[in-house]
Amino acid sequence: MIRRFATSEDGAAMVEMTIVSTLLFALVLGFVDFGYAFYQWNAATKAVQIGARLASISDPVASNLTTAGPTTTPGSPVVAGAYGPFACSYTGTVGSCTNSGTFNATNFSRIFRGDTAVTNDDVCPTPTTSQRAGMCQFFPGLLRSNVVVTYTATGLGYQTRLGGPVPTITVSLQNRTFQFFFLQGLMGFANINMPSMLSTVTGEDVKSTYP
Repeated sequence: MIRRFATSEDGAAMVEMTIVSTLLFALVLGFVDFGYAFYQWNAATKAVQIGARLASISDPVASNLTTAGPTTTPGSPVVAGAYGPFACSYTGTVGSCTNSGTFNATNFSRIFRGDTAVTNDDVCPTPTTSQRAGMCQFFPGLLRSNVVVTYTATGLGYQTRLGGPVPTITVSLQNRTFQFFFLQGLMGFANINMPSMLSTVTGEDVKSTYP
């Protein structure tokens, strides 16, 4: 009887199916998770592009930018490094800019939320058909603390220009991770830091009013 039990293959197919099903299940869910990560990458790319475009045609987040350039020689070029750079971002609920830049929460909100209501939180309202969308509408789950808006003097514009200096504007993301759901729960797969994501444009006009 022991010999017959040792040579019996009853249930072998079930064991094999269990092993194969586990691997197949993990593979399918892995495709789902990495597909979602690819979606997050695309959404982040679009969000920084939209943010840079809005920043280039709107009041600057560093509100003292309009008077930051030199004015001693009217008509002369504003050389690279003449002011700033002003890197503006949130740490928790507090916004600030580097190099003594004056942070304007309303102007930051217009880049983050577009034309929707200005609020002092991470809420992302849905824009109406007549409103422009901001960064958060293109990248759901985006937080204000993930966004950095930087104004840099790169040798553009001239002193005493009516609209103020012409900065190079970079909108980038920080402290974002690719979110994994199935693999994290089943296999302890840790979220991966999203690499630097940014878009750079030339400031078209430093508006005194938002268009």
